[in-house]
Amino acid sequence: MLTKKQHQLLIYIKEYVQKNGYSPSFEEMKSALGLQSKSGIHRLISALEERGFLTRHHNRARALDVLKVPPTTSLPHTLPAKINKFSSSFSEPSQEAVEEKHVSIPLYGRIAAGIPIEALQDEVTQIQVPPSLLGAGDHYALTISGDSMVGEGIVDGDIAIIRRGDRAENGQIVVALIDEQEVTLKKLKHRGKEITLEAANSAYENKIFSAERIRIQGRLIALFRQY
Repeated sequence: MLTKKQHQLLIYIKEYVQKNGYSPSFEEMKSALGLQSKSGIHRLISALEERGFLTRHHNRARALDVLKVPPTTSLPHTLPAKINKFSSSFSEPSQEAVEEKHVSIPLYGRIAAGIPIEALQDEVTQIQVPPSLLGAGDHYALTISGDSMVGEGIVDGDIAIIRRGDRAENGQIVVALIDEQEVTLKKLKHRGKEITLEAANSAYENKIFSAERIRIQGRLIALFRQY
Protein backbone atom coordinates (compact mmCIF):
# COMPACT_ATOMS: atom_id res chain seq x y z
CA MET A 1 0.00 0.00 0.00
CA LEU A 2 1.41 3.38 -1.00
CA THR A 3 0.83 6.76 0.57
CA LYS A 4 -0.32 9.59 -1.66
CA LYS A 5 3.17 11.12 -1.72
CA GLN A 6 4.81 7.78 -2.56
CA HIS A 7 2.39 7.27 -5.44
CA GLN A 8 2.93 10.82 -6.71
CA LEU A 9 6.70 10.42 -6.65
CA LEU A 10 6.58 7.07 -8.42
CA ILE A 11 4.45 8.48 -11.25
CA TYR A 12 6.64 11.58 -11.51
CA ILE A 13 9.82 9.46 -11.83
CA LYS A 14 8.21 7.15 -14.40
CA GLU A 15 7.02 10.03 -16.61
CA TYR A 16 10.32 11.92 -16.24
CA VAL A 17 12.37 8.89 -17.30
CA GLN A 18 10.10 8.23 -20.27
CA LYS A 19 10.56 11.83 -21.43
CA ASN A 20 14.27 12.35 -20.70
CA GLY A 21 15.88 8.90 -20.62
CA TYR A 22 17.24 9.38 -17.11
CA SER A 23 15.76 9.95 -13.65
CA PRO A 24 15.15 13.36 -12.06
CA SER A 25 17.48 14.92 -9.51
CA PHE A 26 16.53 15.05 -5.85
CA GLU A 27 16.06 18.82 -6.17
CA GLU A 28 13.63 18.31 -9.07
CA MET A 29 11.70 15.65 -7.14
CA LYS A 30 11.55 17.89 -4.06
CA SER A 31 10.15 20.77 -6.09
CA ALA A 32 7.69 18.56 -7.99
CA LEU A 33 6.17 17.22 -4.75
CA GLY A 34 6.27 20.53 -2.92
CA LEU A 35 8.45 19.23 -0.08
CA GLN A 36 10.67 21.40 2.10
CA SER A 37 13.79 19.22 2.13
CA LYS A 38 15.50 16.43 0.23
CA SER A 39 15.35 14.16 3.28
CA GLY A 40 11.65 13.63 2.56
CA ILE A 41 12.53 12.43 -0.96
CA HIS A 42 15.16 10.07 0.44
CA ARG A 43 12.57 8.48 2.75
CA LEU A 44 9.98 8.18 -0.01
CA ILE A 45 12.47 6.53 -2.38
CA SER A 46 13.64 4.11 0.33
CA ALA A 47 10.01 3.15 1.04
CA LEU A 48 9.29 2.58 -2.67
CA GLU A 49 12.47 0.52 -3.03
CA GLU A 50 11.56 -1.62 -0.01
CA ARG A 51 8.13 -2.32 -1.51
CA GLY A 52 9.61 -3.32 -4.87
CA PHE A 53 8.22 -0.42 -6.92
CA LEU A 54 11.59 0.95 -7.98
CA THR A 55 15.30 0.24 -7.80
CA ARG A 56 18.29 2.53 -7.74
CA HIS A 57 21.82 1.99 -9.01
CA HIS A 58 24.10 3.34 -6.31
CA ASN A 59 27.15 3.43 -8.58
CA ARG A 60 25.52 5.86 -11.01
CA ALA A 61 24.06 9.32 -10.55
CA ARG A 62 20.38 9.94 -11.35
CA ALA A 63 19.75 6.23 -11.90
CA LEU A 64 16.28 5.20 -10.69
CA ASP A 65 14.30 2.50 -12.48
CA VAL A 66 10.56 2.13 -11.94
CA LEU A 67 9.73 -1.58 -11.70
CA LYS A 68 5.95 -1.38 -11.42
CA VAL A 69 3.16 1.13 -10.88
CA PRO A 70 -0.11 0.41 -9.01
CA PRO A 71 -3.16 0.91 -11.25
CA THR A 72 -4.63 3.52 -8.87
CA THR A 73 -3.43 5.38 -5.84
CA SER A 74 -3.26 2.99 -2.92
CA LEU A 75 -4.68 5.38 -0.37
CA PRO A 76 -7.95 7.08 -1.32
CA HIS A 77 -8.85 10.46 0.14
CA THR A 78 -11.57 8.81 2.19
CA LEU A 79 -10.79 5.47 3.76
CA PRO A 80 -13.65 3.09 2.88
CA ALA A 81 -12.08 0.30 4.84
CA LYS A 82 -13.56 -1.69 7.64
CA ILE A 83 -13.22 0.26 10.86
CA ASN A 84 -12.05 -1.05 14.20
CA LYS A 85 -12.75 1.23 17.16
CA PHE A 86 -9.99 -0.83 18.68
CA SER A 87 -12.15 -3.77 19.58
CA SER A 88 -11.13 -7.39 19.04
CA SER A 89 -12.74 -7.65 15.61
CA PHE A 90 -13.43 -5.44 12.61
CA SER A 91 -16.94 -4.36 11.73
CA GLU A 92 -18.58 -2.45 8.93
CA PRO A 93 -19.07 1.30 9.55
CA SER A 94 -22.61 2.34 10.36
CA GLN A 95 -24.75 4.12 7.76
CA GLU A 96 -24.54 7.26 9.90
CA ALA A 97 -20.73 7.10 9.78
CA VAL A 98 -20.79 6.68 6.01
CA GLU A 99 -23.10 9.64 5.47
CA GLU A 100 -21.60 12.12 7.93
CA LYS A 101 -19.12 14.74 6.81
CA HIS A 102 -15.52 13.58 7.08
CA VAL A 103 -12.61 15.52 8.55
CA SER A 104 -8.95 15.54 7.50
CA ILE A 105 -6.12 14.32 9.69
CA PRO A 106 -2.43 13.99 8.71
CA LEU A 107 -0.97 10.63 7.73
CA TYR A 108 2.73 10.54 8.60
CA GLY A 109 3.83 7.29 6.95
CA ARG A 110 5.05 4.05 8.45
CA ILE A 111 5.64 3.98 12.19
CA ALA A 112 8.74 1.79 11.79
CA ALA A 113 10.56 4.74 10.20
CA GLY A 114 12.32 5.19 13.55
CA ILE A 115 12.18 8.98 13.76
CA PRO A 116 10.06 11.39 15.83
CA ILE A 117 6.59 12.22 14.56
CA GLU A 118 7.57 15.89 14.39
CA ALA A 119 10.32 15.02 11.89
CA LEU A 120 7.89 13.51 9.40
CA GLN A 121 6.39 16.79 8.21
CA ASP A 122 7.91 16.44 4.72
CA GLU A 123 5.93 13.26 4.05
CA VAL A 124 2.61 14.38 5.42
CA THR A 125 -0.54 13.76 3.42
CA GLN A 126 -4.16 13.90 4.52
CA ILE A 127 -6.80 11.21 4.99
CA GLN A 128 -10.51 11.64 5.66
CA VAL A 129 -12.17 10.01 8.68
CA PRO A 130 -15.61 10.30 10.31
CA PRO A 131 -15.56 12.88 13.13
CA SER A 132 -17.53 10.53 15.37
CA LEU A 133 -14.53 8.19 15.29
CA LEU A 134 -12.20 10.82 16.70
CA GLY A 135 -13.86 12.61 19.59
CA ALA A 136 -12.12 15.55 21.25
CA GLY A 137 -8.47 16.40 20.79
CA ASP A 138 -5.84 16.48 18.05
CA HIS A 139 -5.30 13.39 15.89
CA TYR A 140 -2.98 11.93 13.29
CA ALA A 141 -2.56 8.61 11.49
CA LEU A 142 0.32 6.19 10.96
CA THR A 143 0.74 3.17 8.73
CA ILE A 144 1.68 0.07 10.74
CA SER A 145 4.83 -1.78 9.72
CA GLY A 146 5.56 -5.26 11.04
CA ASP A 147 3.80 -7.86 13.17
CA SER A 148 4.83 -7.05 16.75
CA MET A 149 1.21 -6.25 17.76
CA VAL A 150 -0.70 -9.01 15.95
CA GLY A 151 -1.99 -10.32 19.27
CA GLU A 152 -4.00 -7.12 19.59
CA GLY A 153 -5.38 -7.44 16.05
CA ILE A 154 -2.93 -4.90 14.60
CA VAL A 155 -1.28 -6.09 11.40
CA ASP A 156 1.16 -4.80 8.82
CA GLY A 157 -0.44 -2.17 6.58
CA ASP A 158 -3.18 -1.12 9.01
CA ILE A 159 -3.80 2.61 9.40
CA ALA A 160 -3.59 3.52 13.10
CA ILE A 161 -5.61 6.54 14.25
CA ILE A 162 -3.75 8.24 17.10
CA ARG A 163 -5.03 10.82 19.59
CA ARG A 164 -2.09 13.12 20.22
CA GLY A 165 -1.00 13.48 23.84
CA ASP A 166 1.89 12.94 26.23
CA ARG A 167 0.07 10.86 28.87
CA ALA A 168 -1.39 7.37 28.88
CA GLU A 169 -2.71 4.85 31.37
CA ASN A 170 -1.47 1.33 32.04
CA GLY A 171 -2.57 -1.09 29.35
CA GLN A 172 -3.18 1.52 26.65
CA ILE A 173 -1.47 1.14 23.28
CA VAL A 174 0.68 4.17 22.60
CA VAL A 175 3.07 5.74 20.14
CA ALA A 176 6.28 5.89 22.18
CA LEU A 177 9.42 7.82 21.27
CA ILE A 178 12.52 6.17 22.73
CA ASP A 179 15.59 8.34 23.43
CA GLU A 180 14.23 10.98 21.01
CA GLN A 181 15.16 8.65 18.15
CA GLU A 182 13.02 5.53 17.70
CA VAL A 183 9.23 5.47 17.38
CA THR A 184 7.22 2.35 18.16
CA LEU A 185 3.61 1.30 18.80
CA LYS A 186 3.37 -0.83 21.95
CA LYS A 187 1.27 -1.45 25.06
CA LEU A 188 2.35 0.78 27.94
CA LYS A 189 2.98 -0.42 31.50
CA HIS A 190 4.19 1.87 34.29
CA ARG A 191 6.36 0.10 36.86
CA GLY A 192 7.58 2.62 39.43
CA LYS A 193 10.23 4.76 37.75
CA GLU A 194 10.36 2.41 34.78
CA ILE A 195 8.19 1.96 31.71
CA THR A 196 7.66 -1.34 29.93
CA LEU A 197 6.73 -1.36 26.26
CA GLU A 198 4.97 -4.67 25.65
CA ALA A 199 4.67 -6.38 22.29
CA ALA A 200 1.69 -8.57 21.43
CA ASN A 201 3.70 -11.26 19.68
CA SER A 202 5.78 -13.89 21.48
CA ALA A 203 8.51 -13.50 18.86
CA TYR A 204 9.31 -10.07 20.32
CA GLU A 205 10.70 -9.25 23.75
CA ASN A 206 9.13 -6.67 26.02
CA LYS A 207 11.48 -3.77 26.62
CA ILE A 208 11.98 -1.90 29.89
CA PHE A 209 13.20 1.70 30.02
CA SER A 210 13.71 4.36 32.65
CA ALA A 211 10.80 6.79 32.46
CA GLU A 212 12.93 9.72 31.29
CA ARG A 213 13.89 7.81 28.12
CA ILE A 214 10.29 7.54 26.91
CA ARG A 215 8.10 10.30 25.48
CA ILE A 216 4.48 9.44 24.72
CA GLN A 217 3.31 10.91 21.41
CA GLY A 218 -0.27 9.69 21.48
CA ARG A 219 -2.48 6.66 22.04
CA LEU A 220 -4.29 4.36 19.65
CA ILE A 221 -8.02 4.97 19.37
CA ALA A 222 -8.96 3.18 16.11
CA LEU A 223 -7.70 1.20 13.14
CA PHE A 224 -8.54 1.21 9.45
CA ARG A 225 -7.87 -1.83 7.30
CA GLN A 226 -8.28 -2.11 3.53
CA TYR A 227 -8.80 -5.32 1.56
